[in-house]
Amino acid sequence: MKTAIVAALVGATAILSTPAMAQFQKPEDAIKYRKASFTVMATHFGRIGAMVNNRAPFDAKVAADNAAIVETMSKLPWAAFGAGTGQGETRALPAIWTEQAKFKEGADKMQAEVAKLSAAAKTGNLDAIKTAFGAAGQTCKACHDDFRKE
Repeated sequence: MKTAIVAALVGATAILSTPAMAQFQKPEDAIKYRKASFTVMATHFGRIGAMVNNRAPFDAKVAADNAAIVETMSKLPWAAFGAGTGQGETRALPAIWTEQAKFKEGADKMQAEVAKLSAAAKTGNLDAIKTAFGAAGQTCKACHDDFRKE
């Protein structure tokens, strides 16, 4: 009985300590995952952008809901930039892997600005949302300029 319990604990520990990249069977799976994460994030960010740029009527609840999704999505794609995922159908530049500290810094800045956008959206104040949206958008642009092929 003790052997079965020890074996179960060892197995659970091994599963829980598996690196994030292990969730992807192939590099192509990681690329698909991060593309999907960015697509969903961009879609919801664009919905806020339409409101702040007067292309869609402002709705505080819709803005807050979309900002919350953007905030959640902003945390997802980074585990999918593991070794071997710079090849294939991707616009990721090699600089992601050669300048990892700068890439992580950009990701962290984006997440921080997106959190501010989400907080601003919860207030329902369009001016605050516009300001936070602009700052968040700049972090996205900076990363695209440095780490994404056009």
